[in-house]
Amino acid sequence: MKQVAVLGMPNTGKSTFFNRLTGADASIGNWPGITVDLMMAQVKLDSIEAEIVDLPGIYDLRGYSEDEEVVRTFIDKNPLHLVLIILNATQLDRQLSLALQIKRLQVPAILFLNMADEAPKFGVEVDAEKLSERLGMPVVPISAKYGQGYDRAYQTILNLLKEQEEAIQAQPLDQCMRCDSEIAGEMGSLLQDAVTVPRNIKDNLTIRLDRILLHPVFGLPLFFLTMFLMFQLVYAIGTPIQGLMGEITDWLQTAALEPLLAGAPEMLRGFLIDGLYGGLTVVLSFVPIIILFFFAMAIVEDSGYLSRSAFLMDAFMAKLGLDGRSFVMSLMGFGCNVPAIMGTRVMRSPGLRMLTMLVIPFSLCAARLNVFIFMTAALFSATVAPIVLFSLYLFSFVAAILTAAIFQGKYKNSEPLILELPPYRFPTLKQMLLRSWSEVKHFWRWSYKFIIFGVVAIWFLNNFPPGVETASPETFSGIIGQWTQPILDPIGINPQLAIALIFGFIAKEIVIGGLAVIYGQSDGALMGAIAAQIDWVQAYSFMLFTLLYVPCLSTVAVLRSESKSWKFTAFSVIWSLVLAWVASFIFYQGARFLGF
Repeated sequence: MKQVAVLGMPNTGKSTFFNRLTGADASIGNWPGITVDLMMAQVKLDSIEAEIVDLPGIYDLRGYSEDEEVVRTFIDKNPLHLVLIILNATQLDRQLSLALQIKRLQVPAILFLNMADEAPKFGVEVDAEKLSERLGMPVVPISAKYGQGYDRAYQTILNLLKEQEEAIQAQPLDQCMRCDSEIAGEMGSLLQDAVTVPRNIKDNLTIRLDRILLHPVFGLPLFFLTMFLMFQLVYAIGTPIQGLMGEITDWLQTAALEPLLAGAPEMLRGFLIDGLYGGLTVVLSFVPIIILFFFAMAIVEDSGYLSRSAFLMDAFMAKLGLDGRSFVMSLMGFGCNVPAIMGTRVMRSPGLRMLTMLVIPFSLCAARLNVFIFMTAALFSATVAPIVLFSLYLFSFVAAILTAAIFQGKYKNSEPLILELPPYRFPTLKQMLLRSWSEVKHFWRWSYKFIIFGVVAIWFLNNFPPGVETASPETFSGIIGQWTQPILDPIGINPQLAIALIFGFIAKEIVIGGLAVIYGQSDGALMGAIAAQIDWVQAYSFMLFTLLYVPCLSTVAVLRSESKSWKFTAFSVIWSLVLAWVASFIFYQGARFLGF
């Protein structure tokens, strides 16, 4: 099998090209000699079996960040048949040095000039043939986003793989990277001969938009307004779809599942319908909203606006011992805390990494989003619900800021921020759909085993020991719930909610499925049962605690793996529990004191 590596700088469209080449059919795995996970895909290119590996985006093979170390280790330990270098055609004056470094390794390589369709807008002209001649490798202008030049790119990859029978071991990096002045001189000569870059970039849409969106006064309010409007849109479209899915699953239960199990023993019938089916369908009913949320997030991220939010926040984050990348990683955590924590590898400073990993678990991930959408729909009107959800996002930022402010002295950082601001571009419909579907698959792949385990375990606790009324104080769940009350009653969390929170430590996806089992209801009926038992103050306190308390087991495992410290991991868990209880106590007792 041919071994192919995809290499490039951040924000060059490397992953977009990788997804187009592999059909986005990739998995995350661990390579021999590499202690971190990499994105990889086994594909058939014409008649050639190939394993494509998407390496982390780096600026320089001589850098000292963990991502740069990962790339160096990979190249050093793994013979390759081909390296695919992805650079931004509009920024060759800053990126061409990476291609020159790969050239010195003496491995077969192809240089793809991505975003070639945008280069003329910036007045950039590239002589691909002359560049190819000077570099000694094929140079292919492409647009990974729109597919322009992709057929030629695909054929060039095929031709080189057919020619390359054996994998080539790269030359020792320490020897190849010594001549900085030589690389700088060759880069200057290349730019003079093959690339035309204007002294002053043409006035274009990106510059005009940045005057507004990066305004020192209005920039941040506009960003948060954009996020708020996004929540409003997701709710406006997603809630009716969610209701329709609930009706479909209820109809399937009444029309098919209940008649099919009519003759089954009561215990088995209750387990399959009230336990397994009820828990899973409640979770599945939120899939449309998850798709819509990440569809909207794809627009914010792929348009280039997300990196600008890092720029806007950098000065403020620096006062907390963080930087703009920490803000971006926290925003990535809105999807899942796990890859966001892994993303801190790009930070050279150990103190910055640890402090960023400490604040990321407060990001409102997709699993928590399920819980909050359910609770807001149950306890708040359609007009108020988006405001409540937005307030929880703000609380997640407040928790992160407070944590950083308290512990910045313990985890000190002196690393400067280097950030590329890509031009604004609207993602294609295909990109947005693929991103949404990828997030849903990721969510389900990570969570379905936890969900099944959780709803089964909660059903067991809710129905045993035998001979007691389901979900009564005499059941195992009732006993455990009562044990928690001295701690959770002061923050308005009853025994039923407490059981769901305990299982939520395994995975937050279990919380809603667990509530369905505890209350013996599904979807709309479950919302009504909870609304009849608790008021909005208890509901908000419960959501606030869910937002801040112990991250899921997967996140804890990644914290341990990335920090390489059980002490730091335990500290992170304990701090989140303490902060969650204190925040919920202040809110709940304060609201009751004011008469709510």
